Amino acid sequence: METVVSSIFAVIGLYLLVGLLFGIAFVTKGVTRIDPTAKDGASWGFRLAILPATAALWPLMAKRWASGTGTPPEECSPHRCAACKGCSKGEDV
Repeated sequence: METVVSSIFAVIGLYLLVGLLFGIAFVTKGVTRIDPTAKDGASWGFRLAILPATAALWPLMAKRWASGTGTPPEECSPHRCAACKGCSKGEDV
């Protein structure tokens, strides 16, 4: 049982270590690539504020950074579709 628990903690520790290393790289260079508003000079306070979430969600942020999309994905919920009479995906209400 101790081996299983040790293995789980080792995997969690490795995930967090990779996340921290990725987070540091992301807040220094990557945030300006995927967030158009950060291109206008995101402060270091902002970058430090997003570091914990970036480290925790690093696989999603790495995918987003690798894809190079400069704008966030457009939300397409029933509420938004009702408000604008359809989404960009062509759904009719």
